[in-house]
Amino acid sequence: MLYTISGILYVVMLFFNSIYSEVKVTATIYHAVEGQTDSTPDTTASMFKIDLKNPRKHNIIAVSRDLEKLGFKLGTKVKVTGAGNLDGIWNIEDRMNKRFTKRIDFLVNTSLKGGKWENVKIQTIK
Repeated sequence: MLYTISGILYVVMLFFNSIYSEVKVTATIYHAVEGQTDSTPDTTASMFKIDLKNPRKHNIIAVSRDLEKLGFKLGTKVKVTGAGNLDGIWNIEDRMNKRFTKRIDFLVNTSLKGGKWENVKIQTIK
């Protein structure tokens, strides 16, 4: 009986994951500075250490907390499309403030100012 229940649970989890492995979000940018992060701008929520001289090289995004519940968790690689020259493969290593939903933030160098894209597609890479 236990084997059957665990098998059903596994199928349900696979189904759930396949439904939510692609989502459309709003995307913005952020910099590794105290005004846009917490008091440790060189460290992400996953404890990843950022090179403050060139944070863009890490291809890090932060995700809103609602997306974590859909499988977009810390340590996950995602494919981003619809964000112009920021399209590509990114690593989820940070999380956004609770006030944001359906949103990602690209970690970029401070030389890049401003950026907002609607209907950006993110897809988990397995």
